[in-house]
Amino acid sequence: MCRSCGFGNWLLSMALIVVFAGGCKDGDEPKTLHIYAASSLAEAFRELSHGFIEKHPESNVSITFAGSQVLRLQIEHGADADVVATANPAHMTALAEGGHVGQSRVFAHNTLAVVVPSDNPAGIQSFRDLPQAKRLVVGTDAVPVGRYTQQVVARAGQEYGAQFVQAVQDAVVSQENNVRLVRAKVALGEADAAIVYRTDAVASERVTLVPIPDELNVRAEYRIASISTSANAAWASAWMDYVASPAGRAILARHGFEVDG
Repeated sequence: MCRSCGFGNWLLSMALIVVFAGGCKDGDEPKTLHIYAASSLAEAFRELSHGFIEKHPESNVSITFAGSQVLRLQIEHGADADVVATANPAHMTALAEGGHVGQSRVFAHNTLAVVVPSDNPAGIQSFRDLPQAKRLVVGTDAVPVGRYTQQVVARAGQEYGAQFVQAVQDAVVSQENNVRLVRAKVALGEADAAIVYRTDAVASERVTLVPIPDELNVRAEYRIASISTSANAAWASAWMDYVASPAGRAILARHGFEVDG
């Protein structure tokens, strides 16, 4: 197997691809819009795709969900994408500097939360209790949720002391490449706690949310842009307009994202 093929297969294995089918008009093949989106957008973008297809029944929507860093690598290596939505500005900026995307726009914000199993074996009732976890899962340094987690823990150290930071770091047993894998460790009972986006916490009935104080939390910025080489520029623009529309913002808000308007 060639190295480039192996690398491409590795990238594909890091992503979840979901296809939503529309219909056809006058016997024409439906056009497929290829969207690459951060894992934390899964539920919201699935619902958005249904609304988009209702509005544009002649279209199909294929969404690839992965960590923002994986999406960036896929696009840099020529992935067949029309739109990309990231969970922080850094990866979008890198894509823009490489000439891979057009002008991006902010379409939503998010915050972090702690999740624990339903039986809460470590007895974590507040963020300050986090050092009680013997098995803590976080995102890697490369994934946005991991970087945001580092910021929150650093702020907590200023409030609670250096021993809080050290205890949290000592409790980390796994670092995952996207936020869904982080949450899954808790949902499966393989961890006492994890730090995820608030939207991921409220989207699962298998975990319990423990809030992070506002003064310690971060405000994650979600950006969306069209791919410079897209052959479906009109559809890409239509999708971004739909996400920013009142209907699109209502869907995002329903899934726990902060939206303007």
